[in-house]
Amino acid sequence: MFPLSSQGSNSLWLALVIGLAFGALLEQGGMGHARKVAGLFYFRDFAVLKIMFSAILTCAIGLFWLARLGWLDYDMLFVEPTFVWPQLVGGLIFGAGFAIGGLCPGTSCVAVASGRLDGLALLLGMLFGIALFNELFDWIEPFYRSGSMGVSRLPDVLGVSEVLTLAGLAVIAMSAFYLIRRWRGRAMA
Repeated sequence: MFPLSSQGSNSLWLALVIGLAFGALLEQGGMGHARKVAGLFYFRDFAVLKIMFSAILTCAIGLFWLARLGWLDYDMLFVEPTFVWPQLVGGLIFGAGFAIGGLCPGTSCVAVASGRLDGLALLLGMLFGIALFNELFDWIEPFYRSGSMGVSRLPDVLGVSEVLTLAGLAVIAMSAFYLIRRWRGRAMA
């Protein structure tokens, strides 16, 4: 039964192999190039949006079926508790860094592995931000713990079934893909 962390030390090797394969696939898809990734913010390249929507939907459907088949126990998964205000601010900081640097933490690691200096600069900046956060944590901890909602899953927050949530995610993703295709078609004409 999943998760892998309950399977012993071999799971760390499996995680490394999966991570390396994922990084290689990101590089193959051009996600280690800041111009390609930042293209989303300039409405020129929607590959990042398509990849993220596809990954989220694939993961959600996969987890759903693994749980349904009895191969996954949701209670064994760690789900980060929701703290609305600090996570909103963190998302804004993340988004600003993403837009300015053209890479997210994962794609910056891919860029570093590919020998790109912009990826190294972003990775070093991220490590500096982590160290700064650690140094300031005692001062910002009250805000860090504000807006607590505990562990929240989307079906629970929306008050609907998992199946309806997955169907909604699929409709949103397919609608986004359709709108991108139409918009790109008009831009080309």
